[in-house]
Amino acid sequence: MTVLIPFAGLSPVPWKNGGGSTIELAIGPPDAGIDDFDWRVSLATIAEDGAFSQFPGVDRTLALVDGHGMTLQIDGEPALISDAEPVIAFDGSSEVQAKLNRGPTLDFNAMSRSERCWHQFGRRRLSGDSTFVARADVTVLFLAEGDSLQLASDNERVGLVRYDAVVLDQGTVWSLEAGQATIYIVDVHYYSEDDDDAMYD
Repeated sequence: MTVLIPFAGLSPVPWKNGGGSTIELAIGPPDAGIDDFDWRVSLATIAEDGAFSQFPGVDRTLALVDGHGMTLQIDGEPALISDAEPVIAFDGSSEVQAKLNRGPTLDFNAMSRSERCWHQFGRRRLSGDSTFVARADVTVLFLAEGDSLQLASDNERVGLVRYDAVVLDQGTVWSLEAGQATIYIVDVHYYSEDDDDAMYD
C-alpha cells in the first residue's frame, strides 16, 4: 500500500543522545522504537557543533538537504559534507563529531540494522516527466528540493510538496511529474532465508 507522509503533520523528537532533535519520516516495522527498528528514515536539524548519537549494528547514510554543510570527524577521520559532496555513509557505532561550516544544516538520514536488512541510497534530479520503478522490499522517496512532485501509476496518484515522503510498494511503476526537483531514494532490502543459508555453506 502506498503511504504518503506529509512533512507538515510531523513533530520533532529528541536525539538518542539528547543533543538535538529529529523528525522521523518513516520506520519499519511501524511500531518500532529508536532501539529496535529494522530501518528508519528521518530529518535532523543540526544547529550547533557536537556529537552524533551512536547506533551499534546500524548502517547509516547522511545527505545534506539545506544549509552550508559541515565537517564530520568519523572515528578521527575528517569528511566534508557540502553541496558538492552532499552524501556520506558510515557505521552507526562510529564516534562522530560535527562542526558546522556556516550555520545550521538540515540533513536526511537513512539507517538500517545490518543483521536484518541493508539499504541503498540514491539521489536523482528531475526535470519534466520521468519513470520510476520501486524495486526493493521497501522504497522511500523523499522530495528534497522543488515545490511539488506528482506521482502517478495506473490506478493511483500522489502529490508531494517539499520535505514530504512516500513509501512505495515493491514492483510498482510510477510516472514522476516535476518542473525542477531533487529526490532522495532509500531502497531497503531484507535478507532472505536463502541469504542466511549461504552464510553457512
